[in-house]
Amino acid sequence: MADADRPIAAAARPGQRDLTSGPIGTTLIAFALPTLGSSILQSLNGSINSAWVGRLIGEDALAATANANMVMFLASAFTFGFSMASSILIAQAFGRRDIDAARRSFGTALGFFSLLAIAVAIAGWFLSPNILALLGTPAEAVPLADAYLRIIFVALPPAILMVSTMMALRGTGDSLTPLWFMGLAVLLDSGLNPFFIAGLGPFPQMGIAGSAVATSIANWTALAGLFAFIYWKDLPLRLRGAELTYLRPSGERLKTIVVKGFPMGLQMIVISLSSLLLIGLVNAEGVHTAAAYGVTMQLWTYIQMPAMAFGAAVSAMTAQNIGAGKWDRVGRITGIAIVQVLAITGAMIALFLLFERPALGLFLGMDSPALPIAIHIQWIATWSFLMFGITLVIFGTVRANGAVIAPLIILAIGLLPVRVGVAWLGRDWLGADALWWSFPASTLTNLLLAVLYFRSGRWKQARMAVSGGPQPIPQPAQP
Repeated sequence: MADADRPIAAAARPGQRDLTSGPIGTTLIAFALPTLGSSILQSLNGSINSAWVGRLIGEDALAATANANMVMFLASAFTFGFSMASSILIAQAFGRRDIDAARRSFGTALGFFSLLAIAVAIAGWFLSPNILALLGTPAEAVPLADAYLRIIFVALPPAILMVSTMMALRGTGDSLTPLWFMGLAVLLDSGLNPFFIAGLGPFPQMGIAGSAVATSIANWTALAGLFAFIYWKDLPLRLRGAELTYLRPSGERLKTIVVKGFPMGLQMIVISLSSLLLIGLVNAEGVHTAAAYGVTMQLWTYIQMPAMAFGAAVSAMTAQNIGAGKWDRVGRITGIAIVQVLAITGAMIALFLLFERPALGLFLGMDSPALPIAIHIQWIATWSFLMFGITLVIFGTVRANGAVIAPLIILAIGLLPVRVGVAWLGRDWLGADALWWSFPASTLTNLLLAVLYFRSGRWKQARMAVSGGPQPIPQPAQP
């Protein structure tokens, strides 16, 4: 079989989809749901591991893991951005049936991430105490946090390579394979945690370091399994023979991945900064309000997942169609994705509001004074995730063509001056409710700016391409 024909033939494999043909609605939802499943598994893993640490060791250990996880978030933010950029290059190459270009982009990304991950892991191991001091980690939590963070840095290289490879596979139209191996990682991580923490059976009792060891074993095992599967099934991105030279990062491809990926990584930093600023204002309202907001955020984590999954799915699907020059499908993909994400997010919001008291009571207790506050927060702000879903679909569409600066600017406007401004300046008028109304205010701002940018068509002039090879077919000029 010729490489040029491989994407068409690969569509017959389980999980592999040609995103440039067939009905858009069924193809999109079948592609997006496994991505949603991966996100849910990842969040559940974090919740389960936190429960093991909190119950088996105590609150100091839980605080230690929280500080260490902040460091991992910063690393994963830019990993996400660079991985998204490489996956868009791969998807565009798949759309134009250029398997060699897809493999070159994958090889460049894999080589780059390998070197980056190893460098960060080594530096993190030795600089762990300095990093914790920079974060202002409480003195009593430093020994535990240091023991945990050092080993977590060992788990970082496979985590980074897993994320980049899974996103690359989604760029080829395969969202099922990432789901299976995310499931394997979660099963091993959450399952091994209590054994290494408490020293059950033949396992050594390692305390908080045991939680990090379980994560490291899970990540390395899942990564090895993922690559074994790629070669066993001869998936299109596998590199053999002379193709292994693609692992040496290419100047043009690497430049594209870094230049386009950096703004997407910064989006995660903007989200984090906005959250930190808002938490400071929430904490000023007292312990019950802080507890209510913390629990509400736990539920919002799951409500926003469909938007994030469909945003990623739209990027891959749109990028393939842009690569194929099928611009007539791009607008339809965006419209159908908006309808689907509204339906799924709306159903989840309705479900949470219908069963809000028992859902929140799982965390707070039915007699907690924070429970009525949490319910109040839900009714004011939860519906705004409908607008958030539309915005992420639009962002997914425009970044598939290489437009990455405008989404960053739009997001920063909504989350910093608008959200923080409403929460801060509105307190004299609305009291604590200004904090919760800041969410609809910011998501509405983001939505309006995203729609205006999308309708302007300026994003169609961007390019996510590498010089010296076949390029995505630009949209024809309007008569």
